[in-house]
Amino acid sequence: MRNVISLVLGGGRGTRLFPLTKFRSKPAVPLAAKYRLIDIPLSNCINSGMNRMYVLTQFMSVSLHRHIRQTYRFDHFSGGFVELLAAQQTETGGDWYQGTADAVRKQLRYIQQPGIDYVVILSGDQLYRMDYRDMLQTHIDSQADATIAGIPVTREAAKAFGVMRIGDDGRVLGFLEKPQTDKEADIVRMDPAWIDARGIPSHGRDLIASMGIYVFNRDVLVDALEKTDYLDFGKEVFPASVRAKRVQLHLFDGYWEDIGTIKAFYEANLSLASSAPPFDFNSPSAPIYSRPRFLPPTLIEGASVNRSLIADGCKIGRGTTIENSVVGLRCFIGENVTIKNTVIMGADFFEDAARRAQGTVPALGIGSGSYIDGAIVDKNVRIGQNVRIVNEAGVETRGEDEPCIIREGIPNVVKDAVLPDGWVL
Repeated sequence: MRNVISLVLGGGRGTRLFPLTKFRSKPAVPLAAKYRLIDIPLSNCINSGMNRMYVLTQFMSVSLHRHIRQTYRFDHFSGGFVELLAAQQTETGGDWYQGTADAVRKQLRYIQQPGIDYVVILSGDQLYRMDYRDMLQTHIDSQADATIAGIPVTREAAKAFGVMRIGDDGRVLGFLEKPQTDKEADIVRMDPAWIDARGIPSHGRDLIASMGIYVFNRDVLVDALEKTDYLDFGKEVFPASVRAKRVQLHLFDGYWEDIGTIKAFYEANLSLASSAPPFDFNSPSAPIYSRPRFLPPTLIEGASVNRSLIADGCKIGRGTTIENSVVGLRCFIGENVTIKNTVIMGADFFEDAARRAQGTVPALGIGSGSYIDGAIVDKNVRIGQNVRIVNEAGVETRGEDEPCIIREGIPNVVKDAVLPDGWVL
């Protein structure tokens, strides 16, 4: 695998994940109580034996840089690394990245180093587990110029993705972005029997969606970026490659979730707290890595916890009820609190006990008697006593600069927000 490098695209402003991206880049958004989104592609790379990784980023990237620096350290003998490539001024230009393809174009000199034959391009906001060696083998066996991962989807799900038309030999013949009608979907329809014949039950699914995961021959990628001004892989580079080069499909059918919106993020997190989660972080053969932390065990004092993920370093008071929720690191929850169907990200630090007792604002965490249902609570918030956060009116969107805003019907308590005693949404 020394002739393979991986590029993880850190994304732009992440507006669809606002306000979670108000103070951080999209790959740095916390996930499943103790991870970050960036841990998924980097862990997949490590588990696939690909330990030479670049992360391309430019927007609000301080916390992402800190997390990667403190997490991914390789020994001197493996030759592995995770390097951050931020947009920067050079002799040839100083613009921000204008898109995914433009970001790679501005960092081509790292791709053109000697000994690199293949480039794996990944997204930083997806939840899945994949052995990229299988995809690379598909690429080599088919003698392709580029290979793309695809997953069978229903027609309803396909409305949010780019969909491919595939030949009998697995070659990608056409591409249609987000088909909205059956007439459009029929253009790229695949025979379910073709999917079944490749060992993946179609279950009525007759469309193949792009997962935004690519393998390129290095020289093919360099040539495509140097001879064009394309800005985006999914909308420009890939469709153009389908027309001019041999592009092969690598069919995948494991759990895969594109966490690009508030609703998708919320639902993916809560699904992980179910009795049969669709994604298992505990795989002994392919674990998901994250920053090692030296935190005490969580203390649960006479509380009721059901179908929930509770991270390290928390303290949960008497009479508190937590159901179908995710509670992040260092979260202090008072007595007689009710938390249902909620994602709480916890805190970046412990607050001094004297400060908690004498502060003029609520202590870090969630005060006694509060009630939270169907919400996302970002890091380092101070929620006072008897606060109620429930979208009872069913509002779809509300607020921009408020401490608690609503997106896609889900209340979001913004990072570092303060909600005083008795506050009601």
